[in-house]
Amino acid sequence: MKSILIKDTTREERIQIVKQSLYACGTECEFCSGCDNKGGGNIDKIYEPYINGEKEIAEINREYNSKRLIK
Repeated sequence: MKSILIKDTTREERIQIVKQSLYACGTECEFCSGCDNKGGGNIDKIYEPYINGEKEIAEINREYNSKRLIK
């Protein structure tokens, strides 16, 4: 498996990584609660910092999960 770290990927590769991960069920995420994202915002927007090379996926997931636990 190829590394998904920002330093090892291009922006285009990161877009594909996010799309493949989010749309694993075969449908787009908009208006879907299949992964229990109720009230979590637009799931695509959550990973924008990764796509833009600002934050790693693991960091975004940690932040997102800690916010969900507080609710």
